[in-house]
Amino acid sequence: MFDLTGKIAAVTGAGSGIGAAIAKALADAGAKVYVLDRDAAAGQAVAGELKSPGIFITTDVSDAANCKKAAETILHQTGGQIDILVNNAGIGHVGTVLTTTGADLDRLHSVNVKGVLHMTAPLLPAMIKNGRGSVINLASIGGVVGIRDRLAYCATKFAVVGMTKCMALDHAESGVRFNAICPGRVETPFVAARLKEYPDPVKARQEMSATQAIGRMGQPDEIAAAALYLAADESAFVTGSELIIDGGWSAGK
Repeated sequence: MFDLTGKIAAVTGAGSGIGAAIAKALADAGAKVYVLDRDAAAGQAVAGELKSPGIFITTDVSDAANCKKAAETILHQTGGQIDILVNNAGIGHVGTVLTTTGADLDRLHSVNVKGVLHMTAPLLPAMIKNGRGSVINLASIGGVVGIRDRLAYCATKFAVVGMTKCMALDHAESGVRFNAICPGRVETPFVAARLKEYPDPVKARQEMSATQAIGRMGQPDEIAAAALYLAADESAFVTGSELIIDGGWSAGK
């Protein structure tokens, strides 16, 4: 249904998990995909596995200069074309106000919040010039409702949702759309690694699954399907929205 033939996409944090699934979904739909990740081995592997081989660029979204260089590379190689930007790169932290330090908050802010700014700012002018584009920011259900022991994480994800709405308003008439995806818990390699750290990984997995009303965690492909929709022309009337995909987590909030 969603044809991205001829479109150019860039996905940050595309070396694994949700980012990798989104890169694959966009490529399967016909887009040429730039895989951006700070892990060269993982990013190159994903780029090589895409339907139409992607192009990997080592990118640390916390570094503004590095993001500017990556953007310049993309625009140089495509003759100034960029149609889709997925700001997926992000990190987490467990802690309350009593156990979270300023350094913890700064670390998450530098990736989860500044990363959106650092990657969007150098690519947006080309989208505006071309009169089209879709920017998709990966937030979280933690950007819509509070989550216990996730103070810094929720603070940054609420910021991503707010930034998305502001960008959508600021550029509403430009032809560029901005939307956020807010997933519940998703079974990614990151989550799998965290589960191994619990004394009882099986019990921890059951508890994480139970957070969702439907009793399971999401799959990366299920989030990628939403990104594909927001990237496609079929979502032309959608901007400034936060698309909640959380298995019913927030339904009773």
